[in-house]
Amino acid sequence: MTADVLPVPNPATNPAPGPAPDPADDLSVWPASTAPLPHGGVAVGGVPLAELADRFDTPLYVLDEGEVRTRCRSYLDAFPDADVLYAAKAFLSRAMVRWVREEGLGLDVCSAGELELAVTSGFPPERIVLHGNAKSPRDLEAALRLGVGRIVIDSASETARIAAAVGPGERQRVMVRVVPGVSAGGHDKIRTGTDDQKFGLSLTDGSAGHAVARILGQPRLELTGLHCHIGSQITGVKPYVTALRRMVGLLAQIRDLHGVVLPELDMGGGHGIAYRPGEAVLDVAALAARLRAELAEACAAARLAVPRLLVEPGRALVGPAGVALYRVLAVKRTGTTVFVAVDGGMSDNPRPALYGVRYAPRLIGRRSTAAPCAATVVGRHCEAGDVLAAGVELPGDVHPGDLLAVPVAGAYQLSMASGYNLVGRPAVVGVHGGAARLLVRRETLEDFRGRDVGA
Repeated sequence: MTADVLPVPNPATNPAPGPAPDPADDLSVWPASTAPLPHGGVAVGGVPLAELADRFDTPLYVLDEGEVRTRCRSYLDAFPDADVLYAAKAFLSRAMVRWVREEGLGLDVCSAGELELAVTSGFPPERIVLHGNAKSPRDLEAALRLGVGRIVIDSASETARIAAAVGPGERQRVMVRVVPGVSAGGHDKIRTGTDDQKFGLSLTDGSAGHAVARILGQPRLELTGLHCHIGSQITGVKPYVTALRRMVGLLAQIRDLHGVVLPELDMGGGHGIAYRPGEAVLDVAALAARLRAELAEACAAARLAVPRLLVEPGRALVGPAGVALYRVLAVKRTGTTVFVAVDGGMSDNPRPALYGVRYAPRLIGRRSTAAPCAATVVGRHCEAGDVLAAGVELPGDVHPGDLLAVPVAGAYQLSMASGYNLVGRPAVVGVHGGAARLLVRRETLEDFRGRDVGA
C-alpha cells in the first residue's frame, strides 16, 4: 500500500489565499504618477508626500504638473476641431496659466482678478472668454482695456453697458449665454441649465432671442455665437446632446429671423470626475464623438453651416491633479463616532459643507497594522458642519501627528477658500519629475494684520 501523497499546490491554478486587498491601497482616483513607497509612504510626481509636509508644513496642496498637462492634451485629442478653454474658476495661479498656455488651451475667466492675473502671466487676451452673471464695471473695463476675445452676455442690461463702453471705431466680440432648459449636475446648487437659477437668458420665454436681436442692433458689438452651461459634475452624455439640439434650434431661428449665421457654439463644461474609487466619470472621448456627430446631423437638418465648437473643462483638468495634506491634531470618540480633527477644514475646502461632497482620505507616512475603524474627518473651525469626510475607514490607531492625504483636491477648494477664523489659506506646491517648488505661498498672520488698517 503506497503512502498518501499530498498534491503540490500550483500557483498558476490554485493561488495561495492572501489577505484581502486594503481599500486604502486603491490609487485609482490619484494622479497617474502616484506610487506607493515602503512603510506606508506615497509619492506624487516622484516626490514623497511626507517629505513635502515636513518641508512646506500643513495644510498643504500638492499639484501634479504632469497630470494637468496630460489632461489638457487628452481634451485636445478628443476635440481636435474645437476650442478647449480652461475654466479658471476651478483653480488659478501663475503656474497654472503657464501650463494651460503651453498646452495650447484657451481660458475662461469670470472676474477682473482672474483676467488680469492671466494676462500679466503672459496669456494672450484674445484667447480669453469673460463670463459671469453680474459683471462689475471693473470687470468690463478690464476686459475691454486688455482686449479679451469674447464677453458672454448674461443679462439684457449688459448689452447696452458693454456697447456704451466700447471705444469709437472699435467692436467687441460677444456671445449670449442661453438657458436651454436642461436639468443636469451632481447637486441642486450646481445645476445651471434650467430657468430657476441666476445664470443666462431663457430659451423658453424668449429672453435669449430678444437679447440676440438687441445685440445685432448694436454696431459696436459683434455677435459670434451662443453659449450654454448646464451644470457641474455631469457624468452622462445625454444632457449635453439635448442641450446641443436646442441650441442649434435657436441658431436656426436666428438665421431665419435675422439672416445671420453665427459661427460659434460654446457648450460649457461641468464634466464629472470621480472623488472616490468606483464613482462614475464622464467619458470625454465619447462626449466629443457624440457632440460632433449630433452637431453635424442637427445642422444638416436645419440647413446650417456647422459652427465651431467650444468647451470649457475646469474640474476635469485640475481636480484629479491635486492632493491635500493635513496633520491630525486630535482624535476622540463622541458617542459612537470617532472624530479625527485636522489642521485644515472648511476654510480651505468648503465643498463638503456646501454640497455634501464625499472624499477618500488616506493615512500616509507610516504603515499601520491596526484594524480599520469608521471615522469622521473634521476641520479645526468653529462650525459643527466643518466636516471634510464622514464615515471613512482609517486605521484604528490613528493619532495626533499622523498625516492624512485627500486626493482629487485640485478644483474648487483653494479657489473657494476663505479667511474664516483667520487661519490662513494653505500653500500650493507643484511637483514634476521628482522635483517640488512652491507655487503659491501660505497666507500668514502678517497678511491679515497688513490688510487690517483700522486700528
